[in-house]
Amino acid sequence: MSDQAASDAPVCVQDDKAAVPAQGMRKNGKQWHAPRKAFRPASGLTSFAKRTQARTDLAATKAKEKEMKEEKEAERQRRVQAIKDKREAKAEKERYEKMAATMHRKRVERLKRKEKRNKLINS
Repeated sequence: MSDQAASDAPVCVQDDKAAVPAQGMRKNGKQWHAPRKAFRPASGLTSFAKRTQARTDLAATKAKEKEMKEEKEAERQRRVQAIKDKREAKAEKERYEKMAATMHRKRVERLKRKEKRNKLINS
């Protein structure tokens, strides 16, 4: 039994890294639990300077994200507008070709010029 008691005793071994301090038996007998640490409520608090720095960093990040999203949306809107303009021009060309099939060429050209003038006045 003395052999067993000697092997159960905590041994403090000196290594290259910091040695864990040897502790005796727990008073409540629950040796399987991790050792408790002292309650220090101020240990998790950060200084005001650190908090303000974190806030400014977060604000800068959010501003950059917003700018990138706006650029992406502007590019998407530009592509959508280009597609709409192309479709509109194609429809107008088809309409003039249909008119040219039934009317004289000079009259179609006159109507085109008139419509362009109206479009400029109304816009």
